[in-house]
Formats: sequence, structure tokens, C-alpha cells
Amino acid sequence: MVKYSSTLNRTFAALADPTRRRILAHLARGNHRVTHLARPHNMSLPAVSKHLRVLEKAGLLRRRRYGRVHEMELDAEPLKKAAQWVEEYRKFWEGSLDRLAAYLEKTSKPRKTKI
Repeated sequence: MVKYSSTLNRTFAALADPTRRRILAHLARGNHRVTHLARPHNMSLPAVSKHLRVLEKAGLLRRRRYGRVHEMELDAEPLKKAAQWVEEYRKFWEGSLDRLAAYLEKTSKPRKTKI
């Protein structure tokens, strides 16, 4: 199984917020300036910047500076690791549920009684 790590914790914590998920969705379509990312959200630029810092600490985006302009770029590597972690547990639980279903099927068959 994939090792449980603080990187994974930061990734899931960053993804827990709907605003950050919307920001990542915008970045999935291409790089954007911070002001462009802030536009669709009804919040101040400093509030959006806090969300961006959480995403940066989780490794989900990279910031580039061109003078006073900050451009953000999506880094999907932590998302790939989170998906891999989820996939490993999906396989585990599907296997466990399949074994449980087989056991229940085997033990719940009606028994013939002699009269």
C-alpha cells in the first residue's frame, strides 16, 4: 500500500475546501494570475491569497513572479499520489466485500432437512 505521509495529509486538507477545489479547476485549464483566480470568488484578494498558500504548501501549485504579477501553475503530482492512495484502498475494500459476499452466500444457503 502507499505510505501514509504528511504530504498526503496536506493534499487532502487542501482539497477539503470547495474554494480551493474551484481554484484548482481553473488552474487545470491553464496558468492564471492571482487576480484572475480571485475574480469568480466573492472574497478579498488577501483571502484568496491564503487559499493559494495552502495549495502551495500542499505542493498542488507553483507560483511564478514577474515583477508585481504572480502567476499560478497547477502541479498535479500530489493529486496523482492521492489518487493512488485511494485506488489501493478501493482494491482492498472491494476484495474484502467480495470475500464477505462469498462467505454470506456460502453460509446462508438453505439446508435440506430430513423428514
